[in-house]
Amino acid sequence: MSTYVPAAVQTDLDAARIRRLKSKSRIRIETADGYFRALRLWDTGFSVAAEDKPLLRGYVDLYEGPTHLFQGLIVASEEEAGEVRYDFKRMTAVHQNAPRDFVVDAEEPVAFLDHTVLTT
Repeated sequence: MSTYVPAAVQTDLDAARIRRLKSKSRIRIETADGYFRALRLWDTGFSVAAEDKPLLRGYVDLYEGPTHLFQGLIVASEEEAGEVRYDFKRMTAVHQNAPRDFVVDAEEPVAFLDHTVLTT
């Protein structure tokens, strides 16, 4: 059995796959030039549709919806089947709260109860 697919059919299959990935993805890449939707994200990189922005470079911010996930330094690695893959040279997780230099006591009271409330 042959697995040969004509070029026109392969192009249409790739376009359909890209549309499906775009509709599912919530990951957004923000650069100085604007923002772009990531098709896929993995530990060492991500991919963007080739038609959106083929050559990103430098520092980027990654968001999932409104949540800022990572800041990273990227470089383009390859283009294949309508998507451009990028590799992280450096990726740093963004914390929502500032780091503390002290230990928070789990038994610390969260509210003050007046003595009149306790006596009734």
